[in-house]
Amino acid sequence: MGRTYLVEESIGQYLTELSTKVKPYVTGLLIGQCSPQRDYVVRAVRTPPKEQQQEESVGPPRLASLDEEWITTHASQVSRMLPGGLLVLGVFMIATPELAKDGQNALRKLIFSVEKSLSKRRLWKPAEEEISDRAALQICSATKKVVCRTYDVQDPKSSAKPADWKYQSALTASWVALGCTVNVNIHIPLLATSPNHDLEKNTKNGLNRWSKQIEESVFLINGQVKDEDTELLEGQVRPGIKVDVFVPQGQAASARSTATVQVCSGSINLRGAVKCRAYIHGNKPKVKEAIQALKRDIINTLSDRCEILFEDLILNEGPQKKNFGREYHVLPQRLFVPVAGSSVMLSDYKFGDEAAGEIQERFVEMLDQPVQAEDMHIAEDIST
Repeated sequence: MGRTYLVEESIGQYLTELSTKVKPYVTGLLIGQCSPQRDYVVRAVRTPPKEQQQEESVGPPRLASLDEEWITTHASQVSRMLPGGLLVLGVFMIATPELAKDGQNALRKLIFSVEKSLSKRRLWKPAEEEISDRAALQICSATKKVVCRTYDVQDPKSSAKPADWKYQSALTASWVALGCTVNVNIHIPLLATSPNHDLEKNTKNGLNRWSKQIEESVFLINGQVKDEDTELLEGQVRPGIKVDVFVPQGQAASARSTATVQVCSGSINLRGAVKCRAYIHGNKPKVKEAIQALKRDIINTLSDRCEILFEDLILNEGPQKKNFGREYHVLPQRLFVPVAGSSVMLSDYKFGDEAAGEIQERFVEMLDQPVQAEDMHIAEDIST
């Protein structure tokens, strides 16, 4: 018995529109949520076209020209824009009939490349019972026939399994939103023995240690500690749930501590309050599913911002910067944007000097979604 994908109805229209523009194929990402019973697909997003693709030489259509790196980079950028509970669930390809035979092999290769690229950036480990099947959706541009298969990304030798692809209207209408604010105050020592310019690596190591604290944190749901195997919505009427997070300081009391003295040449301090958000399906979700989604959002939002900041510094100052006096850098602020016809919001990050127009362009390029400036909700004050 294969997996079932429940798919937001508007995705069917989106894929049909894309199939009329196919020359000779188009690829993209499927975004949604896994659950033990079934998976939910809430968005499909085509791969942004590359400039030089417009001037490609005329010849017989081939899938060999598929730019794997471009597609995996797009997946990494998109995954930063997804709140807790949402992930890249798979890839799709709409192709002309003559490419159909090679399509499945190309999709299989893409699924494993995308997963490898995304898992490299994660600071959390998948749970043992985690669903590791990812969808490969193939659509023929002429007949509009849809074939959905899954591959287990934990198994490099995984072969294709058939899956059901079912459209449903108002898919996210009963989904639950969870929100919390986490105060961050992370001190990362820079060892005298480590090269100074490796700030990014040191920051990642510090965030790694902090992410373990988040994993061990206590989460109160609407002010109560709940058993993780109970149903999240037991006696719950409203769709929004407020969560309080208590992060343990230093080592856990049960862990035996051995003190180490290390010579440091400086330190990095990350301070501020971050707004986190997660969404969970409305089909009797368990408390542990909701908390896991929120934990991952907390960890992702901080590591993504640091990544964006370092990319920005390299872009503006070059990698060879050697001035290591006291410096303050403002991490980008988080903003949320509603998705048309859905109760789920997507997210992005904005530097103080960035104009709304730049963010609107990014949503069109990355998520193929126009966004009104007044729909962008900045969630936080400035953090450093």
